[in-house]
Amino acid sequence: MKLQRGYGILLHPTSLPGDEPVGTLGEHAFNFVDQLESMGASWWQVLPLNPPSCCNSPYSSYSAFAGNHALIDLETLVSEGDLPIQTYPVNASGRVDFDVCYSYKNRALEIAARAFFATGHTKRMESFWHFCDTTPWLHDYALFIALQKKYKNRPWWSWPKQASLITPAAYEKFSVECGTEIGVQKYIQWQFYRQWERLKEYANAHGIGLIGDIPIFVARNSADVWCNRSLFLLDKNGTPTEVAGVPPDYFSKTGQLWGNPLYNWEVLEQRGYDWWRERFRSVCRYFDIVRLDHFRGFEAAWHVPATHKTAAKGKWVKGPGARLFDSIQAELGALPLIAEDLGVITPEVEALRDRYGFPGMKILQFAFGSGGGNPYLPHNHCKQSVVYTGTHDNNTTRGWYDGLNNSQKQDVNDYLGTINDNPVLGMLRAACMSIADMAIFPLQDVLGLAAEHRMNIPGEACGNWEWRVDPEMLSWFDAAGFRTFAARYGRCSENAK
Repeated sequence: MKLQRGYGILLHPTSLPGDEPVGTLGEHAFNFVDQLESMGASWWQVLPLNPPSCCNSPYSSYSAFAGNHALIDLETLVSEGDLPIQTYPVNASGRVDFDVCYSYKNRALEIAARAFFATGHTKRMESFWHFCDTTPWLHDYALFIALQKKYKNRPWWSWPKQASLITPAAYEKFSVECGTEIGVQKYIQWQFYRQWERLKEYANAHGIGLIGDIPIFVARNSADVWCNRSLFLLDKNGTPTEVAGVPPDYFSKTGQLWGNPLYNWEVLEQRGYDWWRERFRSVCRYFDIVRLDHFRGFEAAWHVPATHKTAAKGKWVKGPGARLFDSIQAELGALPLIAEDLGVITPEVEALRDRYGFPGMKILQFAFGSGGGNPYLPHNHCKQSVVYTGTHDNNTTRGWYDGLNNSQKQDVNDYLGTINDNPVLGMLRAACMSIADMAIFPLQDVLGLAAEHRMNIPGEACGNWEWRVDPEMLSWFDAAGFRTFAARYGRCSENAK
């Protein structure tokens, strides 16, 4: 994949402003595309759009394929006649309120689904059935959610055995018994992807490409693991024998114990990597470029015994490497991927990345404190890469700088040529000046926001993913000034107004 010089903004749709307790794919998403265009940006990067299963994290989902129904814009359903006029719970905190969102949105979407089926509008019904017929993962997911509701939202391994360790006969039986709820869930997914496709079409027409995200691992409590137990390292009862994580690193002295099931790559290879092929096919349909999370896990993954409480004592186990990507590309062609090549990176990981020309990532917040050879310093960057001031896992750049000691701040200022009151602009300028073809800035950094606006703190279960942009911040933001700033370094889109 050959990148063109430009820049983009990292903002998850849940963080968009709006009347609902969470950002949606409605009016404010389209307005944000307009703002990106006026800023001279070329890209909008989001986090995974899948429905969170644990602690509201988009990296732990009920499905690697389904869309998060919290993002569905209810006003659009009102305009289509599936819902009466909506009123929304008041959210005075200025942050995303997932609990309130899901409680009222689940009810609203069920009402909309039942109205849709009762009306039976021919043209829309044809679109719905076409989606059902051409979406291979849909019935598995809809049945999984229907059974989850039937068993009071308990994880699948605590369901009765006939449902948890499901057989083909039981699958057919439950599909009939849960038919109404399955229909509701299919309607919800149809609406999600209709709204996302409209937004993508609009963004592309305005010169904005969309960058998505594939988490390498899936949640244990997911339709993917429940329906495909043989593809994961589980015992006969569906319990993981080893789980995923990373060894001690920048973020944690004991490593990060993610707890996700690990893949049985031997079985996947025997099946021609069919599950992964469908996953890439699906996500590449809905995005222009995709960030492949934890890329190094395809070369070797950190396996931790399932009984351990931290990730400190694990082992590296070889993954499929080139065998996977050769197989996928033989059918789908060259994949438009950005390799998240952070953490413990070996020559083998770099060779795998470079074999396919996947751009890697350069994080400026990681660039200081280890001398001039640090690969994240701008003078060590390469063209085929993406430079970030920080990612969703980092503090805001303002918060990061404020947390440095005086000596560290001086080191940063000396390199950037800045003074203490303007480090964020210095980091943005350094990223823009980098030879890296693409630069991505979290919206918090473009707005110069402090640590309380951080999106995620790795290793902390609660309080993450709730940041939401204040609409007043966007209204006073100098888009024309930032366009001029980006143009100075050859990063302004030709489509900019």
